[in-house]
Amino acid sequence: MKVVADYEKCCSAGQCAVLAPDVFDQDEDDGVVVILDAEPPAQLHDAVFQAVTACPGSALRVIR
Repeated sequence: MKVVADYEKCCSAGQCAVLAPDVFDQDEDDGVVVILDAEPPAQLHDAVFQAVTACPGSALRVIR
């Protein structure tokens, strides 16, 4: 699994950082998503899928 973000679509809602804090964070200045682990381990995959699904800006996606 690889996680990618379209930073221009990010609306800084922060759902990703709440649902998968080991994988996502937010930039301190503008709140845009920061990917902490672009290839997270299997035990985090469910949380990543939840975060991708919850993203209101559809800024996140998973590549398999």
